[in-house]
Amino acid sequence: MVGGSKANPSLWWRLSWQLGLGFVGVVTAVIIGLCFYGATILSPNVALEDHITAVLAPAVALDPEGRLEIKDTPELDALKREYDGLWYVAATTKGSYVSYGSIPAVYGELARLTYLFEGADIRGSAATDEIASVESVETAIGELRVLFGGVADKGWPVFTLMGIAYPIYIPLLAIALPAVFLAVPRIVGRGLASVSEVARKASEIEPRRYDARLPLDGIPREVAPLVIAFNEALDRLENEHRKRQHFLIDAAHELRTPIAIMQTRIDGTAEGQERRQLLDDVARLAETAEQLLDFERNDQATDLHETVDLVEIARTVVADLAPLAIGAGYQISFRSAVESLKRKGSPSALPRAVSNLLRNAIDHGGGGGMITVSVSAAGGGRISVADEGPGIAAVHRELVFEPFYRVTPKSKGAGLGLSLVKQIVLNHGGEVHIENRAAGAEVTIQLE
Repeated sequence: MVGGSKANPSLWWRLSWQLGLGFVGVVTAVIIGLCFYGATILSPNVALEDHITAVLAPAVALDPEGRLEIKDTPELDALKREYDGLWYVAATTKGSYVSYGSIPAVYGELARLTYLFEGADIRGSAATDEIASVESVETAIGELRVLFGGVADKGWPVFTLMGIAYPIYIPLLAIALPAVFLAVPRIVGRGLASVSEVARKASEIEPRRYDARLPLDGIPREVAPLVIAFNEALDRLENEHRKRQHFLIDAAHELRTPIAIMQTRIDGTAEGQERRQLLDDVARLAETAEQLLDFERNDQATDLHETVDLVEIARTVVADLAPLAIGAGYQISFRSAVESLKRKGSPSALPRAVSNLLRNAIDHGGGGGMITVSVSAAGGGRISVADEGPGIAAVHRELVFEPFYRVTPKSKGAGLGLSLVKQIVLNHGGEVHIENRAAGAEVTIQLE
């Protein structure tokens, strides 16, 4: 890693919160836009109408004769000082009224009629640019109707409208936002479901299934190029694998001829100890060539679903290799908990796997003792090969299944036997493992 590790960002989370915030932004913009629009069509006095009526309400009273009067309260004095162009007419619903300020002449006749209007927006007269408004407010003496003007360029109508409209947009946001933050993740999750399915199928591609490809059905158009590029990469890997496979098979076949020639010449020329040594070396070369062929042939195995009998396979391998084991100084036995154990598998690959296990026991079992091959139906099918040799150290138990790995550099063989066993077992959906016993090691093939 370079510069520390960072968790991969979640596309689902990123899309969810970005879409959610986008919706909030759109709703907010609509609310503000409507308020700006309202400010252009409503009276400019809307920014101060509540303020003016709220100041006048506590200042009104009736004199002893029942006429309306307005007292100079500190709030009203402050209002008059703040808006020096302010004028107003305050009237009761019975027609009594008082005025303040310089009322434009065009609105002079309206002063005595103010009590008739509960609310009004007055503008557009050709005689004046003055904008007037009529608002009603409840006071201690009853309803008061106020005609006012001179403040059209004061205040912030947009903010006023936002304050007035909150009973509309606050419930809207309170209902819509939770719904959005619940719905958007579900929508995004459904949109990415096909991507998750492709990722799942990609994780299921077996290491030696070079013909596997990811499906494009239902994939979003934006993601399809990535899947196509991945499939093209698999195409290139498959081509290179087949080239390597053909090379190894051809090379192993080509080795057979010179090995046979060497063996013939050694038989005809060499004598004694030297002859035996040379024959052993040639036999080792021949075995390595055969194992290379088996290794590559196993990749091409297509007979994995034929019916085979594990008991018969193990019994046949023991019979074939018993002379080799006895000649190497071992005793050999075969045990089976069942008479027959049939399952689906390769009739060509499984015997090679058992044969390699038995040959491995002969090569590394210490040169004496009992080699036991056993079969049981446990877990679907199990074949075990046990010897009484030195066993395998824990540090080597997984490594011995790697190609060309040998516990000791001078040991016999090319280190392909157990690797081939593991490859065959994995192709059958099983597993192979090694355990040390009180004396020797036991290698088990477990098939499901």
